[in-house]
Amino acid sequence: MRGDPTLETWLLRAIILRREGTMIGHVGFHDRPGAEYLRDLAPGGVEFGYSIFPPFRGRGFATEACAALMGWASREHNVKRFVVSISPENAPSMRIAAHFGFRKIGSHIDEEDGHEDILLLEVD
Repeated sequence: MRGDPTLETWLLRAIILRREGTMIGHVGFHDRPGAEYLRDLAPGGVEFGYSIFPPFRGRGFATEACAALMGWASREHNVKRFVVSISPENAPSMRIAAHFGFRKIGSHIDEEDGHEDILLLEVD
């Protein structure tokens, strides 16, 4: 970010419970829209990911954070394509993707997470 401070807008954000002031996870884009590695899969699109800490899972926080992140990118930056990469074994995240209407467009082997499906959502 020292070389390009404008990238900060697109990176990691904490997910905080306002009342308690407690960080319960994080959400963020992997890069700014139009990253070279997405050119063929989702031109002009952006990939993002999220994690909710175990004690806070299953309460809709990830869904809320994803909606807010995609809404911001769509409203403020006219992003129309969103990509997530999820292990097919991660049923909760696959349900979140299905909730928003993501569809599978491919798969790959991630060095850290193993097999992942690549999912795309195109919005108007």
